[in-house]
Amino acid sequence: MRRRLAPVFLIGALAGILWAATTLVPVYAEENRWGVGTDVGFTAGTVHDTVFNLGFNVDYYLDRNFSVGPMMQITPTGDLFQISFAAAAKYHLRFNNGINVVPLAGFGLIHNDLDTGAGRSRIDRNDTSWYIPLGISLEYQLAHNIAVASTVIVNLHSIDLSPSLVEKDNNSVALMFGLRWGP
Repeated sequence: MRRRLAPVFLIGALAGILWAATTLVPVYAEENRWGVGTDVGFTAGTVHDTVFNLGFNVDYYLDRNFSVGPMMQITPTGDLFQISFAAAAKYHLRFNNGINVVPLAGFGLIHNDLDTGAGRSRIDRNDTSWYIPLGISLEYQLAHNIAVASTVIVNLHSIDLSPSLVEKDNNSVALMFGLRWGP
């Protein structure tokens, strides 16, 4: 249990630092090239069916419509602990009515740790694999630098928890809702 709480604590601390850095430091639109996002939702098709999911991302805007940066998804609850990191590229299609469509693609690593059951039926396996997130976000601008977002991500990977689970986990789909702060 303590092993699972440490990453959650670190992620919460990182999110607090990012929030403080973006809200307490005054910046001007010409100077601000950084954006952050946070999401909450569900991931379907994992080795443990549908699970609760948290998402975090940091974007560096090369120009107004193109950003790159790290993204992370974490499943901190239940019998499945799953964490994934990827470097992602996003193209921001901005429309005049405050709606943005943001396709994204990335490459990184995913780690699964499944610990379920008791006795002879107990499963305690883990695996790390390559990870390719492909997705799209629909954002609505609340202000010039704050947006609400709905994101669908298809996660491609190759998780193998055999011999405990005979089938391989090759993909999952995440549906998340969140906030974006950007330039």
